[in-house]
Amino acid sequence: MSWLDKKNLVAFATLGRDEPWTLANYRATGGYESWEKIIRGEISPEEIIDIVKASGLRGRGGAGFPTGLKWSFMPRNAPGQKYLVCNSDESEPGTCHDRDILRYNPHALIEGMAIAAYSMGATVAYNYIRGEFYAEPVPRFEAALREAYDAGLLGKRLRGSDIDFDLHMFVGAGAYICGEETGLLESLEGKPGKPRFKPPFPAHYGLYGRPTTVNNTYTLASVPTILRKGAEWFADLGPEKSGGTAIYSVSGHVEKPGNYELPMGIPFRELLEICGGVLGGKKLKAVIPGGSSVPVVPAEIIMDLNMDYDSLSEAGSALGTGAVVVMDETTCMVSMLERISRFYFAESCGQCTPCREGTGWLNRMILRIMDGRGQAEDLDMLVNVANKIEGHTICALGDAAAWPVQSFIKHYRHEFQYMIEHGGKSIVEAKGRAAA
Repeated sequence: MSWLDKKNLVAFATLGRDEPWTLANYRATGGYESWEKIIRGEISPEEIIDIVKASGLRGRGGAGFPTGLKWSFMPRNAPGQKYLVCNSDESEPGTCHDRDILRYNPHALIEGMAIAAYSMGATVAYNYIRGEFYAEPVPRFEAALREAYDAGLLGKRLRGSDIDFDLHMFVGAGAYICGEETGLLESLEGKPGKPRFKPPFPAHYGLYGRPTTVNNTYTLASVPTILRKGAEWFADLGPEKSGGTAIYSVSGHVEKPGNYELPMGIPFRELLEICGGVLGGKKLKAVIPGGSSVPVVPAEIIMDLNMDYDSLSEAGSALGTGAVVVMDETTCMVSMLERISRFYFAESCGQCTPCREGTGWLNRMILRIMDGRGQAEDLDMLVNVANKIEGHTICALGDAAAWPVQSFIKHYRHEFQYMIEHGGKSIVEAKGRAAA
């Protein structure tokens, strides 16, 4: 549900905003209107793909690939089974919007998956949900799925048509690597979640060796409203090449952390203001704009940037998953990088030598600096190893481990140098004592 849609807001207020996840409340806001038109034969698969292309919708899972174009890669008319898989394995640190879609608006995802599958000639779909979501998102989605089946919106020969669509839920085991689409497919098949070599790409050889498209939760949940309101409406919400809204998961040193659905391309300065500003009125130091894997951006740069794919890419970072981690002047960048590097070391599947060995080496080197045993040449060695990991692994986890190291040392090298020269003491602590 878009925050700009006043009609929907009024409907939710009228019908009980405390239970927006129910089928009745979703229908009251126009839910399943697009899917029912498809069942009646009023919209063709080709028209759906053209509308999604024109809307400017790009994958919200991190890569930002044009969604309609990705759907067009599926050999829709080829014989045999084809699959759609939703990646609800939200695991990028700082990201927490997909779980709220599952909790509060699961029917939007179900309808979006049905529409997407129909447009690509897929009759079976799976929603792969992160294992840690068992407490609330999983049962919410499961209940919504039962509601949709009971209402005759899913199943075989829907309402007398020749349309079949079955949707299944799969709960993963909580591995970060399964957020990578081919690692997810391996896990879905019951194997260890280790990414596959590409090519072949999933569109030609995916789940069980059949043509498969993998999309993110938020991407698919956006589709019903696009079809209902039109491609132009969605495209106009954001800048050119970045249509629609984005859910920014804002965490860290802000007064009001949370999920904020706002127009794509909103200036970071405005986003920070909406979140109440920096916690305690302190000075902004840096921001990770798209989840822990994307390069960090210093305050003096990001305060003049817009939050969209192209603007952040031109600045040397990325929108990623829209997970905005805000850091104030009290943040030790060495300590922050150590925490990030430890995560990628722990989550490496171990399949590729550069990642398996390199991530651990990076983390141990940063720990050595923090322990007061660092040497001047360590910083160039860190960057050198990160450069050798980047682009040399089967999946992008190697890049995700390398980019923070490269960017932190690029922008905050002086903090690392100070810690090396002062036996593990942080420059932030030194400044704090001096100010006191």
